[in-house]
Amino acid sequence: MNKIVYVDMDNVLVDFKTGIEKLSQAELELYEGRYDEVPHIFSKMEPMENAIPSYIKLCSKYDTYILSTSPWENPTALNDKLEWVKKQLGKHAYKRLIFSHNKHLNHGHYLIDDRDKNGADKFVGELILFRGEKFPNWNAVIEYLL
Repeated sequence: MNKIVYVDMDNVLVDFKTGIEKLSQAELELYEGRYDEVPHIFSKMEPMENAIPSYIKLCSKYDTYILSTSPWENPTALNDKLEWVKKQLGKHAYKRLIFSHNKHLNHGHYLIDDRDKNGADKFVGELILFRGEKFPNWNAVIEYLL
C-alpha cells in the first residue's frame, strides 16, 4: 500500500492573494477582513508557484488527496474549489477532494498545510508546515518527500 499524502488548497495549492487582487473595490470594502466569504473568490485564484507539477509528482509515488476546508459563510466555495481542482489538476485529482473542518479525522502519513488550524495540529502523521522555515516552498517539500 502506498503512503497517503493530504495536500491543503488555500495557500498551498492555491495562491489566495491572487483572488483578492481580482476583487472589485466594492467587494474589498464590503468583505474587508473576511475575503473568504466573497462569492466566487475561489474561482479567481491562481496556483501557487510549482504547485501543479509538484502535486502531479507526488501522485506518482503517494496515494495523494486534497484536504481542504470550505468557508461556512460562502455558499459558492465548495463548487468553486471543486471546479478549480478539475481545471488545474484534472485526472490527477479525480474523486480525491475531501472537505473537512476536522482534518485530524483523516488518517495518513503526511499533511501538507500552511497552518495548524482545523485539526491539522492533531493530524495522525507528519504535518509538513508549508511556507514555514523548513518547507518554504514546493521545491523543499518535493525534495523531502521524493
